[in-house]
Amino acid sequence: MNEVTNETGYYEYGTAAERWDRARLFFDAKEYGTAARILGSLVEEVPEQVAPRLLLARAYYHSARLAKAEAELLAVLERDPVEHYARLMLGRTLERQGRPADAAPHLRLAAALGGEFPAGGLGKRSKRGKRFRA
Repeated sequence: MNEVTNETGYYEYGTAAERWDRARLFFDAKEYGTAARILGSLVEEVPEQVAPRLLLARAYYHSARLAKAEAELLAVLERDPVEHYARLMLGRTLERQGRPADAAPHLRLAAALGGEFPAGGLGKRSKRGKRFRA
């Protein structure tokens, strides 16, 4: 059996699936910095996969590394523009950075993607296409 001899080797040790499981364990244990170290190399290895990048963004968010969280969320949304949770997280990350104007469109879009509409709704349309209130 191979023995890991240094700290960096531990984070990179094992298959991608094993590292994914290990990262999730650390994330669930609220060890966000450790989870981010594992996920960072995993994201480099499989950049096309959204789930590891989204979990990496969450780890950065929870460890208050907001610029890094923003960068990862933008990368997720570049690959999957209708990823509801990434859109919501980006809005929250921007709010947390004191950028409410930048956050607002992302939060509105996340709400729409999640099926939430403003009170009063968009109104219903009659058969002729004119709006009327229910």
